[in-house]
Amino acid sequence: MVTIAEPVPKQPVSRFRFILDRRDVLGALFVAPAILYVFLLVGVPFLLAVYYSISAYTIYDPSWRFVGLSNFEQVIQNPVFLDTLGNTFLFTFGSQLLGLILGKFGALLLLRPFPGRKIVRALIILPWAVPIALASVAWEWMFDSLYSVINWTLIALGIIDRSNAPNWLGNPHLAMLCVIVVNAWRFFPFAIVVFLAGITSVPQDIIDAATVDGAGFWRRNYQIIMPMILPIVAIGLIFGIVFTFTDLSVVYLLTNGGPVNATSVLGFEGFQVGIVSGDVSHGAAISLFMLPVLFLVVIGMLRFIRRREI
Repeated sequence: MVTIAEPVPKQPVSRFRFILDRRDVLGALFVAPAILYVFLLVGVPFLLAVYYSISAYTIYDPSWRFVGLSNFEQVIQNPVFLDTLGNTFLFTFGSQLLGLILGKFGALLLLRPFPGRKIVRALIILPWAVPIALASVAWEWMFDSLYSVINWTLIALGIIDRSNAPNWLGNPHLAMLCVIVVNAWRFFPFAIVVFLAGITSVPQDIIDAATVDGAGFWRRNYQIIMPMILPIVAIGLIFGIVFTFTDLSVVYLLTNGGPVNATSVLGFEGFQVGIVSGDVSHGAAISLFMLPVLFLVVIGMLRFIRRREI
């Protein structure tokens, strides 16, 4: 006698399982934590800055009172702010230009085989990885007016006299040069990584063909390789400009904005006015000036990248 097996009843499938099988729903769930993170750490402070910038809010008078755009008008009419804005552009683009130059030559050096290249590639990341507070202490000692190792080296080489040794952080022009050098020192490992990624992505056939056609080292680098990797370098430069334009750590730790506001930048000035002095409304207005400037710079760089794509 043949026994017929009874059909196994189907298990009810959860509706939740079908929802998670949908690519758009699953993608939204994965992206949601990042969006929430950006909203809480970037969006909320930005909205608070806008909220305070159109008010007369201070720590000593916390009552909110609408004043419109008068805070921005007062900030623009302040000559200290105009000097700070100029310092910010000089600090940002000066350090980025110096960092790119160092990064380009560092990348060309690391592309060549030599003993200990792997160790050097690991050590080159240290300026980027070392905490800026610790690095600033070392740089402050190097720029010290009495015990500067830079001055000692220049005196030992006979380049300068002890009586004419420069006061690096006490002279307004030299102080700005110092903060630019320190920030470029922080940035150039990132520039090296960007250049290494761009140069190694260039097809070797193109370089070999240019060599056969008689192109030398400089022509290969600046007429063939650089135009091809320019979009990659521009993306790295955008990140560097945004981070440097909004940064105050180097100035705060090394010079505290001095001497005589010679190294004060927008981020530092907004911190001094809004947090240290307690004038939250004007500090927020100063900080918001960074937004349109960075927006125009980023849009210009992205349009440039789009035209240079090959």
